[in-house]
Amino acid sequence: MGLYIETRIDADLDELWARTQDPAQHQRWDLRFTEIAPLPCAEGEPRRFRYATRVLPFLTVSGTGVSAGEKERPDGTRTSALRFASPHPLSLLAEGSGYWRYVPEAHGVRFLTGYDYRPRWGALGALADRLLFRRLMGWATAWSFDRLRLWLERGITPERALVNWLAELAVRALVLTACLSGLRLEPAVRVFGPFGAAVAYLCPLLLLVAVSLALLKAPLACTPAARRCLRAPVTAARAPRVLRTLEEHG
Repeated sequence: MGLYIETRIDADLDELWARTQDPAQHQRWDLRFTEIAPLPCAEGEPRRFRYATRVLPFLTVSGTGVSAGEKERPDGTRTSALRFASPHPLSLLAEGSGYWRYVPEAHGVRFLTGYDYRPRWGALGALADRLLFRRLMGWATAWSFDRLRLWLERGITPERALVNWLAELAVRALVLTACLSGLRLEPAVRVFGPFGAAVAYLCPLLLLVAVSLALLKAPLACTPAARRCLRAPVTAARAPRVLRTLEEHG
């Protein structure tokens, strides 16, 4: 699969399954979707759904998908798979498929995903995907997985987690702005003689420390962060059988 994201969540397997398989709960924590709604389907058939993503305040792209899950497996793991497509002409993502895998451990669950998709718009779309969109999708998936982890482990709702993230971004931006302003004021400090020279010597060092903290300091424990997730499998990852079944079904 083209993209791989993995996290460890100290939570009950059934609760993790519910918050990822229920469309109403899924859309709350997954940054990639604004809305996920089930569609009618015959009994025994894979579940069908409609999804929508608000790209801009005035632009929403939508698509449909089909999913199936294996809740009881001999090794104790669970798997779900999906195929999806968007006919919207402004959606770079044309169609794709992926899976979620749930692996129980002594302290929680390894929750991982692998997925890939075909971009539209020909060579231009392929270039935009390689340079920007695929990186953005990987980041959004990892950020969402950590947001889900905070919900299950610490009881921080997805809505609150988003507020925490925006607030921390604002603080970091304010620190950077203050540092840049300080750099512009440094020449004026030198007019105060030896004391000014000492301040002028220290200012670049202090500013460097402040900028480093603003850019590199680890996010707060209550703030979701993509960097907490694994972005490549430790061992070779293989698509599950249920995904191949979906592809044959489609």
